[in-house]
This record gives sequence, C-alpha cells and structure tokens, in this order.
Amino acid sequence: MSNQPWWRSAVVYQCYLRSFADGNGDGIGDLAGLRARIPYLASLGIDALWINPWYPSPQHDAGYDVADFRAIEPAYGDLADADALIEELHGAGIRLLLDIVPNHLSWEHTWFKQALAGDEAARARFIFRPGRGEHGDLPPNNWQSAFGGSAWTRTSEPDGEWYLHMFAPQQPDLCWENPEVIAEFESVLRFWFDRGVDGFRIDVAHGLVKAPGLPDAPPGALDSTLEPHPAWDQEGVHDIFRGWRRVADEYDPPRIFVAEAWVPDNERLARFVRPDELHTAFQFDLLTAPFRAPVMRTVIDDARQVLGQADNPSTWVLSNHDVVRHVTRYARSQPEQSLGGVLDRERWLTDEADLELGLRRARAAALVTMALPGKVYIYQGDELGLPEVEDIADHRRLDPIFERSGGADPGRDGCRVPLPWHGDQPTYGFSPDGVHDTWLPQPQGWAPLTVSAQDGVEGSTLELYRRALRLRRERFVGAPDLVWIDAPDDVLAFRRGSLECWLNTGAEPVELPPGTVLLRSDPTTDDGLLPGNTAAWIDVGEPA
Repeated sequence: MSNQPWWRSAVVYQCYLRSFADGNGDGIGDLAGLRARIPYLASLGIDALWINPWYPSPQHDAGYDVADFRAIEPAYGDLADADALIEELHGAGIRLLLDIVPNHLSWEHTWFKQALAGDEAARARFIFRPGRGEHGDLPPNNWQSAFGGSAWTRTSEPDGEWYLHMFAPQQPDLCWENPEVIAEFESVLRFWFDRGVDGFRIDVAHGLVKAPGLPDAPPGALDSTLEPHPAWDQEGVHDIFRGWRRVADEYDPPRIFVAEAWVPDNERLARFVRPDELHTAFQFDLLTAPFRAPVMRTVIDDARQVLGQADNPSTWVLSNHDVVRHVTRYARSQPEQSLGGVLDRERWLTDEADLELGLRRARAAALVTMALPGKVYIYQGDELGLPEVEDIADHRRLDPIFERSGGADPGRDGCRVPLPWHGDQPTYGFSPDGVHDTWLPQPQGWAPLTVSAQDGVEGSTLELYRRALRLRRERFVGAPDLVWIDAPDDVLAFRRGSLECWLNTGAEPVELPPGTVLLRSDPTTDDGLLPGNTAAWIDVGEPA
C-alpha cells in the first residue's frame, strides 16, 4: 500500500443528496436517508463521499443558488443531522467533501437583498453596472449566461443598473475584488472544517474573477466555457485559491480541495494544482471523449504528461450531475463526438439495444479509469448502470436550462433522477412505503437496476464495481506507473508492474496475454479472448 496522502489515489462517490435516499417520506432525498445507507457506501469500498450543495436554497438551480452557507436546507435536515453524518461516515472510514459555490449566491441571500435595498457596502460585493444605450436599457456587455440568454438582468432600482449572473438570474455573481467576499468564504471554509469536513469540491473554480473593465467577449466565446472569455480562467483566481490552501493547511490533517475548472487545455488546468494552490482538479477530457481507443489513449497521455509535471495524478471522471450519463452517451457515441455531445442534451429516446451497448461500454470504461494512476470519482448510479432518463414530461422538468432555452434543451434532470433501491415500481424504495412519487419522476422498467436486484448477483454492475474497487485498493494503489503496450488500433492496453489493463473498443475479439485474468467487464467469456466493447485486468507476472 502507498504511504502517499489519501487524496492522491482516492475513490470518491458523488452523492446528489436530493436523489440519493428519502428518509422522511416527502419524495426528496435527505440526510436521514443518507445516514441509513452508509453501510451500502462502505460496501462499495469508497474512500470519500462528495455531497452536492446541502445549504438552504430556494432551489432555482438545484441548490447551487445558496442562501446561507452555514446551515442545512430544511428539506434535508439540520446541523445536528450533518454533525451526526460526519461522525458516522468517519466511523465507517469514509471522508466527507462538501460542495462550495463561490462564483455566485442566491438572490435570496441576505447580502443580495441588502444590495437591492440600497446598501452600498452590500452592493459592492456584487457586479452591478450601468447599461449601454441612451437610456441604459441595453446590457453592459455581450456576455451570455451558461444557461442561455443574457448574463445581465436590470434591476428595478431608481438607477436602473444591471447585475451580472453567468448562470440563472436568481444567481448573482460575486465580486471577488472585494475583500469582504474573500474574508467571508475563508470563514465559511473554517466553519465546516471545524465541524470535521475533510474538504470541498469547488463549483465553477475557473469563473470567480472577471477581466478588468468587463470587455465584450469574442463572438466564438459567447456560449462556451472552453473558449477564451473575459469571465473565465482569469489569473486572479489563483491568488484566491492560494488563500484557501493556507486555510486548509491550518488543520491536522490538512483539508483538501478538488476544482471544477472547465478550461481550454491541460496546461491551463495544471495551474490550479500547483503546490501552493488546490490539491486536485477534475480531468474532464476522458468524460468528453468517444469510446475509441486511440482518442482515449491520447487523452490519457496528455493529462498524465501535463499534470505529471505538476506532480499531481489526474482525477478521472466519466459522469456527474451536469452531463448525460455515460451509459447513454456511449450508446450514442459517434467518432466525431465532442464536448457538445456531452453538455448539449438532445431530445430523443435511446432504444433498448443501444442502451445494452452503452452499458457494455460503460462497464469497460469503468475498469480503465480504476486501473489508471490517480483519483477516481463515481457518480451515484454509475455502480448500478443507470442510463439517462430521457422521457421526463416537460411540466416535471426543473432545470433552469430547460426554461432558459425555451424547451430546446431538456436540461440536466435526466441524470438526476432518484436512485432505485428495491422493488418493481417507482419509488423503488427511494422513499418509505406508501410514497408514490419523487421530486423528479422515476421511469418504469428500472426493477432490474435496483440495488436489491443486483446485490450479490455475480456479473451485475454493482458487483463489478465492488470487486473492481477492492482489487484496485489491493493491487493498483501504489503500483508502478503506467507503461503502454503495443496493441491493435481499436485496443488500449497498459501495464502497471505485473498488472495489465486491456480495453477493446472494436467489434472483433482480440487475444489476451497469458496470465491470470483478475476481472472482466463481461464475465461471460473466459476463452483467452477479449470481445469487443469490453475490458479486462490480467496479472501477467513480474517481467523477466
């Protein structure tokens, strides 16, 4: 086993609390439901749990519009429940990461209410500007919201100024040039660190600082977080995170951070994980890549080369609460698939045969990420093989993207549907008996995907994950670095000491090397061949 800090090789499970487990019967996931499922999390073999925002919020953006960073959303519980969760997770050997949202607040936050009431000190904490045009009735610049439409909303105050919101209008952006903002968030970090929280995932880490003067964005950058834009990836964010690192290092053991930073390339990403800044940053390139061995190898090489120079193992992720689940992505995957196919959700129904292929590929890709050097994040439901829920009725959709796009983009609700635990009908044990609906509707036909249907069943996706995570901890953590193996074009193969990982993204079987097969993504084959769209781990013995 490695003696490196735990976060350098961690497996972190992402808990979308609202959709994990409902303990009180209101159809909404909560802390009581989560606490009751800690044994399930422990059985997976994870190192840490990341919880999406659990703070009080009017829920205009699923909790990413925070009204109070020092309390718990009443629908989820209270601070006493949070304290009990932290203690119980630690007792089970699981660390806890929270989500922090520093780019913006809810318009229900006290600060913004004070700003609209004319408090100049409060107003200076946000980005207000006069409009353009003779009467100030045009937005201050051409920036577009990530959710669609202008990034500016005009107030009804006498001066008629506009405020910036790079997401929904209910999420006014903060001004990180204001020392009160800096001090407030460092205080929030300490509040939760003092309660035993082990770290934070930082939402929109690339977006806190805007270019001086708020210039117009180049036309090609209006709708993208990956093109150079005055609102994204400005140098000033790094000073902020150096301050946060100093706060984290005050604690014993030091607390840690993972950045959500959508930046153009790995060179820019590496700047977030320099020794005096953040500990880790999500590597999204594998998430956006098609299921094709040459592309995946290029992505892995680039990430490892650049982040390796920063002495920071990559943080691999295949799905999260913002993108189409990878079972469905891989079912649709085309050679030309790009970021647009991941973030721009389309209105169609993936048929059953395609989803079978998508699941086959998703199981294989999971084995690849777990064999790579670095950290792995698992989005809840990945371990069950859940697909995207594509047929949610329009009147049940809640994501602001759906409204802001006029219904053209169905939004992210399809990857946020509550988990199925047991039974053959909704709510599949997500809520207590007698509850018949959940905050987002579950589909019919999920009975084979429930935890109880897969628990202990050889070959199920749940048991594949459990076995893979156990073998990863026993064999891959602390193993030598990756060395590529020559293989056919459709095959990705690498060696770490005596262990090899093989992935076949083609249609024809390929021959595996001699050795002991430790795990296959398709357990129905044992003839020395690796079928298409599958992966395997092999112990080939130490090199001569």
